[in-house]
Amino acid sequence: MSSVEPPKDPVAHSAPRMMRAIVRRDYGTPDVLSCEEIARPVPGADDVLVRVLAAGVSIGDHHVVTGRPYLIRLSPFGGLPRPRNRVPGGAMAGVVEAVGAHVTTFRPGDEVFGEATSGAWAEYVLVPAARVAPKPTNLPFEEAAAAPWGVVALQGLRDAGGLVAGQRVLINGASGGVGTWAVQVAKALGAEVTAVCSTRNVAMVRALGADEVIDYTKQDFAQGGARFDVMLDLIGNRSLSDCRSVLVPNAAYVPCAGGGGDWVGPFLRIIGGLVSFPFASRRFRTFMAAPNHADLVVLKGIIESGKAKPVIERRYALHEAADAVRHVGEGRAQGQTVLQVASR
Repeated sequence: MSSVEPPKDPVAHSAPRMMRAIVRRDYGTPDVLSCEEIARPVPGADDVLVRVLAAGVSIGDHHVVTGRPYLIRLSPFGGLPRPRNRVPGGAMAGVVEAVGAHVTTFRPGDEVFGEATSGAWAEYVLVPAARVAPKPTNLPFEEAAAAPWGVVALQGLRDAGGLVAGQRVLINGASGGVGTWAVQVAKALGAEVTAVCSTRNVAMVRALGADEVIDYTKQDFAQGGARFDVMLDLIGNRSLSDCRSVLVPNAAYVPCAGGGGDWVGPFLRIIGGLVSFPFASRRFRTFMAAPNHADLVVLKGIIESGKAKPVIERRYALHEAADAVRHVGEGRAQGQTVLQVASR
């Protein structure tokens, strides 16, 4: 008598693969974050599925987790009344696990870095292929995870500011996650860089290549007499009139942060600039950072040439994401903060 194999359980057969991820279901303090097992995402036609080895944590992530300023809840990163995306995180580096049907630029096993809209604080993340690039060969994954913020600096300086070789640039907030990149990218573009930071960061910022470093606890950049072609403002702690006063005619002021409180945040500064700058001989240039393959490749070249490198201040394990968010939310980070998600 022949034996008959029992039928397979269709439910068990179709069970999704699981992964660890940092999850939040509401806005609030970093304590709303928890490390849980959830289903692994499946790539769409234009996506790559990346096995995340490290992910970045920035002040922008703090805004996304807390939902403050409140206007962020109306953005693609937010959601009403609760977060649209349960898993936060954008900047990351890892290895391609699978690709969508339309993706021809990557294949499983490729080492990549880039920025997802959300979901990077997990063992796997879906990213449109257009938002990743080959990882810089001279960076380990932890450092590569902090590199996508260099694109913010690149786009702010080159595209919004119109910075070209030989010009003078003032970077206000030069020691933070984007500021450290801005100093190096500006130098790579051939500019003369004046950087503003606190006393404890002067040596670090000077080592990144700044031609002059202003310690704001001892010197007021608006009273120094120097004039600049571009000002990249990553703090927004000075009046617009002070910022205009340090610019030469036809120069560009590029805000990337600034006040406004819990309701509108930096949008208040943007509105003020749009109203006041048309009456001056300086340009007010806003931008929305848009990570893309082409600019990631440009940044990769700058990094591999030795002209720029990440400045990693702190590293946390994935399950310590709440502590990482709490740290960057204090606003005194020196360089970048990363989550160590897995080993190679």
